[in-house]
Amino acid sequence: MKKEAKQPIIQTLERLFETNSTYYLVDFKKMKVSQSVELRKILRKNAFTYKVIKNRLALRALGERCPEPLRPFFQKPTAIAFAGKDPIQLAKILKDFSNQGKVLAVKGGQVEGQYLAPGRFDEVSKLTSREDLVGKIAYIMANPLHRLMRTLQAPLAHVGILLGELKKTKNTEN
Repeated sequence: MKKEAKQPIIQTLERLFETNSTYYLVDFKKMKVSQSVELRKILRKNAFTYKVIKNRLALRALGERCPEPLRPFFQKPTAIAFAGKDPIQLAKILKDFSNQGKVLAVKGGQVEGQYLAPGRFDEVSKLTSREDLVGKIAYIMANPLHRLMRTLQAPLAHVGILLGELKKTKNTEN
């Protein structure tokens, strides 16, 4: 490949690395073409990017941003799955796809700017999504207020019932 042909590829990869703080290096050696197409469709549907790369070009595009422990994983056939927003959802999709056919393995990666060792990928894929965590926090914060409101409303409801009963008894006396 000539230098002129490499430059646009490097620029594209540089943009992907700059815009996505999370990426996983994937070994796809055992994957068939049909499985690769299926994985790409799934990732595209969920707004993720999947690129089969040349290792040297990817390292050139990363430059100094590449964590040193990650450099050795840029060997043999490598693809990169980029996550713009939700790194956990991408990890779950890759894990599910891997469990279906045992055809790909995650070599390592970077999650929100932090190096991810290969053995830690399973831990990341088991985490709950950011939206779920925000929902749980909102529930935890709102629950005491909700209970306080119910507690304050209970005596008022009883007063209303008592006033209604008092009104009925006065109406029956007249």
